[in-house]
Amino acid sequence: FRFKESLAEDLRKADLVISHAGAGSCLETLEKGKPLVVVINEKLMNNHQLELAKQLNRDGHVFCCNCSTLVETLQLMDLSTLKPFPPGQPEKFALFLDKVVGFQ
Repeated sequence: FRFKESLAEDLRKADLVISHAGAGSCLETLEKGKPLVVVINEKLMNNHQLELAKQLNRDGHVFCCNCSTLVETLQLMDLSTLKPFPPGQPEKFALFLDKVVGFQ
């Protein structure tokens, strides 16, 4: 897509999502419970996308590849091996901030 206001409807309908490794794209897809193949852009400098993709892959939540290995990844992947992404717990972060700032 060049630009869309929201991908929510596309994600709802998807059986599989292939995306770059942007944090928003990854987390939104995983929160919807959709299987995800993350394609890393190796040309980015200070590639934070690589770090996120590798960690999500190590944790078993996504398949990770680059453009040259995408077809092979799609052919060899077993979606049943992916682990569900745990839901966020914003209350833990709020408690941490309260403690740091001294509200507790």
